[in-house]
Amino acid sequence: MISLSVNGQVHEIDVEPDKPLLWVLREDLNVVGPKFGCGVSACGACTVHVERSAVRSCSFAVADAVGKTVVTIEGLSQDGQLHAVQRAWIENQVPQCGYCQPGFIMATVALLRENPKPSDTDIDDALSNICRCGTYSAIRRAVHRAAAILGGAP
Repeated sequence: MISLSVNGQVHEIDVEPDKPLLWVLREDLNVVGPKFGCGVSACGACTVHVERSAVRSCSFAVADAVGKTVVTIEGLSQDGQLHAVQRAWIENQVPQCGYCQPGFIMATVALLRENPKPSDTDIDDALSNICRCGTYSAIRRAVHRAAAILGGAP
């Protein structure tokens, strides 16, 4: 049995320790915000936080998450309030198909923790996720808006 803390809840699950965290979340815990995109950590659709750092869960073994805090897009809201990044995404109407957006939002939250005032170059360098709809300019605007909401930018 593996004990896993996800979005503030501890789960006891019987899985192989090398099973990717993405599949444990989706198949065993029914946490479906992280998406399967590529399976090789290239696209970022599966991005979650492990100990407040963004990780690509498709290639992150569940055993490496034991004893650590895992947060998915479902765990960002607090007390019924959307996270500032989620609010900025809505204000800027970022999603088209929306498939990649949970991963982008999780990567953005991690970016803004490390760099509360990112430049366009910082954003482009930090957010290596892939959006097939090409919403990159809207994503950049939303990142700047989220930084402003959080007090990191004018």
